[in-house]
Amino acid sequence: MGGGNGQKSKMAREKNMEKQKAAAKGSQLESNKKAMSIQCKVCMQTFMCTTTEVKCREHAENKHPKSDLYACFPHLKK
Repeated sequence: MGGGNGQKSKMAREKNMEKQKAAAKGSQLESNKKAMSIQCKVCMQTFMCTTTEVKCREHAENKHPKSDLYACFPHLKK
Protein backbone atom coordinates (compact mmCIF):
# COMPACT_ATOMS: atom_id res chain seq x y z
CA MET A 1 0.00 0.00 0.00
CA GLY A 2 1.32 3.44 -0.99
CA GLY A 3 1.93 6.41 1.26
CA GLY A 4 -0.25 9.09 -0.33
CA ASN A 5 2.22 11.95 0.05
CA GLY A 6 1.00 13.49 -3.21
CA GLN A 7 -2.06 14.94 -1.51
CA LYS A 8 0.03 16.35 1.35
CA SER A 9 2.40 18.01 -1.11
CA LYS A 10 -0.46 19.50 -3.11
CA MET A 11 -2.07 20.94 0.02
CA ALA A 12 1.27 22.35 1.20
CA ARG A 13 1.85 24.03 -2.18
CA GLU A 14 -1.62 25.58 -2.15
CA LYS A 15 -1.16 26.80 1.41
CA ASN A 16 2.23 28.37 0.56
CA MET A 17 0.76 30.08 -2.51
CA GLU A 18 -1.95 31.65 -0.36
CA LYS A 19 0.69 32.92 2.09
CA GLN A 20 2.71 34.41 -0.76
CA LYS A 21 -0.34 36.19 -2.17
CA ALA A 22 -1.07 37.70 1.22
CA ALA A 23 2.54 38.85 1.57
CA ALA A 24 2.58 40.30 -1.95
CA LYS A 25 -0.03 42.92 -1.09
CA GLY A 26 2.82 45.22 -0.15
CA SER A 27 3.49 47.59 2.66
CA GLN A 28 1.52 50.62 3.78
CA LEU A 29 4.39 53.03 3.22
CA GLU A 30 2.85 54.51 0.09
CA SER A 31 -0.55 55.08 1.69
CA ASN A 32 1.13 56.53 4.78
CA LYS A 33 2.95 59.08 2.63
CA LYS A 34 -0.35 60.16 1.11
CA ALA A 35 -1.88 60.58 4.57
CA MET A 36 0.81 63.09 5.61
CA SER A 37 -1.40 66.04 4.79
CA ILE A 38 -0.78 68.41 7.74
CA GLN A 39 2.39 70.48 7.41
CA CYS A 40 4.09 72.91 9.75
CA LYS A 41 4.60 76.13 7.79
CA VAL A 42 7.74 77.07 9.74
CA CYS A 43 9.86 73.91 9.41
CA MET A 44 7.81 72.08 6.75
CA GLN A 45 7.54 68.92 8.85
CA THR A 46 4.58 66.78 7.80
CA PHE A 47 2.08 65.06 10.07
CA MET A 48 -0.55 62.38 9.55
CA CYS A 49 -4.03 63.61 8.71
CA THR A 50 -5.25 62.10 12.00
CA THR A 51 -2.98 64.34 14.10
CA THR A 52 -4.91 66.19 16.78
CA GLU A 53 -4.72 69.86 17.67
CA VAL A 54 -2.96 68.88 20.90
CA LYS A 55 -0.09 67.30 18.95
CA CYS A 56 0.15 70.34 16.69
CA ARG A 57 0.26 72.64 19.71
CA GLU A 58 2.91 70.41 21.33
CA HIS A 59 5.05 70.60 18.19
CA ALA A 60 4.71 74.38 17.99
CA GLU A 61 5.63 74.88 21.65
CA ASN A 62 8.61 72.51 21.57
CA LYS A 63 10.10 73.28 18.17
CA HIS A 64 9.08 76.92 17.63
CA PRO A 65 8.67 78.65 21.00
CA LYS A 66 9.03 82.11 19.42
CA SER A 67 6.40 81.46 16.75
CA ASP A 68 2.66 81.50 17.21
CA LEU A 69 0.70 78.23 16.94
CA TYR A 70 -1.26 79.65 14.02
CA ALA A 71 1.94 80.62 12.22
CA CYS A 72 2.87 76.94 12.22
CA PHE A 73 -0.58 75.53 11.55
CA PRO A 74 -2.90 78.10 9.94
CA HIS A 75 -5.61 75.48 9.42
CA LEU A 76 -6.27 75.52 13.19
CA LYS A 77 -7.67 79.05 13.06
CA LYS A 78 -11.40 79.03 13.59
